[in-house]
Amino acid sequence: MPTVEIAVTDPAGARAARAAGAHRLELSVGLEVGGLTPSPGLVERVVAAAGPLGVHVLLRPRPGGFVHDEDDLAAVLADARSVLALGAAGLVVGPLLPDGRFDLAALQAVREVAGSADLTAHRGFDVHPDVEGNVEALVAAGVDRVLTSGGAACAHDGTDRLARTVTAAAGRLTVTAGGGVRPARVRDLVARTGVTDVHLSARRLAVPDAGFGARYEVDPDVVRAAVLA
Repeated sequence: MPTVEIAVTDPAGARAARAAGAHRLELSVGLEVGGLTPSPGLVERVVAAAGPLGVHVLLRPRPGGFVHDEDDLAAVLADARSVLALGAAGLVVGPLLPDGRFDLAALQAVREVAGSADLTAHRGFDVHPDVEGNVEALVAAGVDRVLTSGGAACAHDGTDRLARTVTAAAGRLTVTAGGGVRPARVRDLVARTGVTDVHLSARRLAVPDAGFGARYEVDPDVVRAAVLA
């Protein structure tokens, strides 16, 4: 049975996902721009709400791509120390070089700070087409897991590349399929790719945008459907 990871942005979402049977949580804010680093206060509250579920915190200091300069990396490392001290079970990062390949030096610096905590590479993996090269880079840097849509807007359309990633990882790296995952198609996704984890936001609109941004909440029915699938 695959592990179901739910993307959450607040304590209420963590409680809803936990009650609906999720296996792991990824915490971020700013999902409309692909996710950004949450505040320490938010991390603390979500870790408390999650209870026994591991909370993996996305560390991305700004929108506009994944290439980190010196200040970006310094912020990521400082935030990594902070969220781990607050009880995060893992870190989610994806520093890239300008050519779209992973920045190994930056990844290794995060790995050192992470210690025994899980380290996940996010969908920056999908920027460069060299699946096998990317996998080898992540393994060399000590990354535990990679989140990928298979290079497509929707993971269900990226099954060929997801399967290639699983083959290249050869058990050295956990491959998590994420991006537009639909509970009704999880069985097919797993069967066609061999992934062991799936990631979805399971969101529904809670407050429409009235000039200050829309608010979304975790839909427990979608989480339950994904877990049952």
